[in-house]
Parts: sequence; structure tokens; C-alpha cells
Amino acid sequence: MNDNRNQISGCIVTYNNAAIISECIESILKWTKDISFKLYISDNGSTDGTVQLIQTKYPAVTVIENKQNIGFGEGHNRVIKRLDSKYHFVINPDIFVDSDIFTPLAEYMEMHKSVAMITPKIMNDNGTEQQLPKRNPTLRYLILSKFKPFKHYRKIYTRELEKLNQPTDIDFCTGCFFGIRTSIFKHLGGFDRRYFMYMEDADLTRMVRRKYRVIFYPEVYVYHKWHRENLKSIKGILRWFGSMIKYFMKWGWQF
Repeated sequence: MNDNRNQISGCIVTYNNAAIISECIESILKWTKDISFKLYISDNGSTDGTVQLIQTKYPAVTVIENKQNIGFGEGHNRVIKRLDSKYHFVINPDIFVDSDIFTPLAEYMEMHKSVAMITPKIMNDNGTEQQLPKRNPTLRYLILSKFKPFKHYRKIYTRELEKLNQPTDIDFCTGCFFGIRTSIFKHLGGFDRRYFMYMEDADLTRMVRRKYRVIFYPEVYVYHKWHRENLKSIKGILRWFGSMIKYFMKWGWQF
């Protein structure tokens, strides 16, 4: 990538993330200061001072203020019209990086024209790997795997038993952190607006895979302070079920 005109962009969707957002932004800015990188924040109507904090501490970051909580996918979609990059990254506010991982991921896509979407290894704070889904969702993986006799389905869903140590084609690219060719993200119109939260990442991956490859790239990593707070409430659980139903209504009910 010799052209140095804003080659890489990233977007974080925030909603009342003032307590955690500084660590995420500072780690990203630290490791992208020597590359052509633009960071956007799409704020979903935070009431805890998130926007003011970002605007005061990080003037180089572009903040998009949404008047209400429009959800994860639509929050990311709000940045699309502003993008002029070649590669774009979707980033959770609870992500932390300790190296420039954007360049190797973008360079991999640059070298492999058939690859349109890529995700690195996702790590816990303690250095263990988060085993996240890499196969298309099915009822077996989403529902049965939550019951003790069928726990092994989760390991199949995440491909944990395969010990993926080199770039590998996957079906499902996690929404907490991934890179995508900006042109393709724009062509698809971003995330499907039917999903407020959950399953929009599986859906987008499936859309991309109609014509391109999606890669798990374990040679670099990010840290993800994953708490799944939304699934600890009735509202969050109902939202998850709603998204699951929307996904299967669109792609077919698979056991």
C-alpha cells in the first residue's frame, strides 16, 4: 500500500462508554500515529459525557452524534458516507491493542484480492484466547450448546478443537473487531438495519461470502474486555432471541 491517502479507517460505536472508552482510543491512536489512519466515533445518544470526553481529549477523532440509541449495526452504518479509506475496521469500545495490528491485516487483504473481510485472534485480559464463533449459526450451536449434554457444540461452532494457527477461511467474523474492504462495506450498505444488536455480524459475513473470502488471521491479536452485560437482562435476552429469529427467517432455519 504505497498510496498514503487515508488507507485505513476505523469506527467505534459508543453508548454510555465514558468509563472505558479512553483506554480503547488511546491504544489505537498510539499504534496508528505512523500510518494513514482515521478514527471515527458514532455515539448513540450517550448521557454519561462520552461525547464531551472524546471531543475534549481526542480532537483528532471525528465524532458522529446520533440523537438516540439506534443500535450497533446502524451506528456503524452512519460513518459509511464519510469513508474514503481502502480498508475499514469495526471496533468495539472494550477493545485494546498493544501493537499496530491494522497494517498487517490490511496488507493481507492487499495481497489476497479474494479476501474482503478479516479478523485477528481475540484475547482475554489474562492472555487466553476468546473462542468466538467461526461457523455459520445454527439452532444446534445457538440453543442446544447452552445445555450441559450438548456443550461440545460450542467448541464445534468456534472451531476451538481445530487449533487454528494460520490464516484460515471462516463463515462467521466476530463484530467486536474486524476489517473489511471499504468499497464492499459501502456496496452492501453496511449492516442489515433489521438487527438492533446481535447476529448482524454473522449476517454481514454471510453477505460478504457470497462473492469473497473471510479470513481468521491468528498471527496478530487484540484484547477484548468481554462482559456480555446485555445478556444478563431480560431485555437483552429477548433482543438476542429476536435477532436470532430475524437471522433464520432471512437465511433459513438450520439445525
